[in-house]
Amino acid sequence: MANGTVRRVRFWGMALSAMVALAGCDSSPTPTNSLGLNSRYNDEQPALSGDGRWLAFVSNRNGSNQIAVYDLRQRRFVDLPGLNQSSAIAQNPSLSLTGRYITYIINDRGRPEISLYDRETQQSEILSQRYSSWVRNPKISPDGRYVVFETARRGQWDVEVLDRGPNIELDVPDGSPVQ
Repeated sequence: MANGTVRRVRFWGMALSAMVALAGCDSSPTPTNSLGLNSRYNDEQPALSGDGRWLAFVSNRNGSNQIAVYDLRQRRFVDLPGLNQSSAIAQNPSLSLTGRYITYIINDRGRPEISLYDRETQQSEILSQRYSSWVRNPKISPDGRYVVFETARRGQWDVEVLDRGPNIELDVPDGSPVQ
């Protein structure tokens, strides 16, 4: 190989190495794994809390459709003990103002039920037990008192409003007056 050719190969080799090193210094996050949003997993049905901090969605990251909650401010997933059940399929999440309450559809035995999860107490409860018909698309009010959903109780899809009652702890930001 000629002396000039060897120099060009070394030059381009060093230039390529420098470009690769500089590309590795890029500070913009590139989500390529299950630790961030937009991974290789199927993520769908997003819902945003009223304060814009929390994002809930359905994901198959654990092998079945489960609810995941992501803190947009801290850019990390939140642990939700007691929310997801390995034998159940979760769908249609909805968040209250600060993300304290999450309503969703859970399908455990072939029949959809509306469930409510309280992130403070880490407890889930079924809200649609008194409905013998099919239910779908629950949405929770910003303060967490009301849940609206669709029901086929009359043989067609109708809208129902469920009042959780005046004695529940409302989802209001800390320090805000309760109305």
